[in-house]
Amino acid sequence: MNKEERFYLKLRNKIKNSSEKISKNKNIPEYLLLAPDIFYLLIKLIQDQTVSDFKKIKLGIVIAYFITPIDLLPELFVGLTGYIDDLALAAYLFDDIINDLDNDLIEKYWPGEQKFLDLIKEILSKSNNFLDKKIVDKAKKIISKI
Repeated sequence: MNKEERFYLKLRNKIKNSSEKISKNKNIPEYLLLAPDIFYLLIKLIQDQTVSDFKKIKLGIVIAYFITPIDLLPELFVGLTGYIDDLALAAYLFDDIINDLDNDLIEKYWPGEQKFLDLIKEILSKSNNFLDKKIVDKAKKIISKI
């Protein structure tokens, strides 16, 4: 098992085992369980030789954001809820590049159970419910600058 797969499984188990402690809002743990799946997809796409270097730069920035402990909602201070902004940032990235990626490529690497495109749309539409507008705006700004 490689380093990325270990991170994926560790994060997924951590969220699953702590879901009742994360938030009184029952939807947040459900969305947080998507963080490992989206992280896994980001890693697989950046490793794929058919993905352009330009897209790999964008993917790399979002991967770095995921693993950096200090960000808009630092996991160090807010716990697992801090992955909500990571998810939003990833969703904005995929919204930006999804039309340029082969759907078969997404399906090949997507470990989640839901349809990926529907999931991204859902995260984008609900991110305002879970995050402060300033954080949403900053996440959008990060993606637009890449």
